[in-house]
Amino acid sequence: MTATMTKNEREDLQRLVRQREKVLKSAAKQRSAELLADFENQMGQKYSFDQDEVWAEATRLAGEEVERANARIADRCAKLGIPKMFAPTLELGWHSRHENAVKERRAELRQMAKTRIEAIERKAITEIELSCLKAQEQIALAGLTSDAARGFIERLPSIETLMPQLSFAEVSGEAEPPIAEQLVSPNALRQRRYRERQAALRRNASNALQAPLCNADGDDEP
Repeated sequence: MTATMTKNEREDLQRLVRQREKVLKSAAKQRSAELLADFENQMGQKYSFDQDEVWAEATRLAGEEVERANARIADRCAKLGIPKMFAPTLELGWHSRHENAVKERRAELRQMAKTRIEAIERKAITEIELSCLKAQEQIALAGLTSDAARGFIERLPSIETLMPQLSFAEVSGEAEPPIAEQLVSPNALRQRRYRERQAALRRNASNALQAPLCNADGDDEP
């Protein structure tokens, strides 16, 4: 940005920045849809035992062990007089997916993904708006000629000023005034203080009535 930027150039850039903001926001929504679709694909993925060399080898070795185990089981069944048609056997199983095989769990995971993606989209839109605002500010500064006008822009509060960082003392109640008083409305605070004053007056009146009466010599009356 330079001070020699013409009015037409600034207007063209302002239109470009506004259009960019609009397009980027639409792109953010499209990206959210793509992220959710990708998550659905991952969640619905099934894995075959033979699509990986390590898996295939592990399955082969496990199968051999199952065969040997079944031979021992069959031998024992024969000794016990159990017919082959009723004899138990050991089987090797492969689960192509785990938690995502359960419908209820898929619904939970889908909701978690949607919540996370919505947060990502909101953050992206905020960053888009801030970046476009910064660009418009720079364009406007290029057209300002007086120190007063430039100073006005520079004095605009930042988000860090509007939302200062919390301290432990404020949250724990050590702040002055206490954080609880800072968070309530002025009207509610006035009402609470009025009730506290009335309670204090009632306590003072009760204490006065309970105090022992004294005679003129300073001794308590009988």
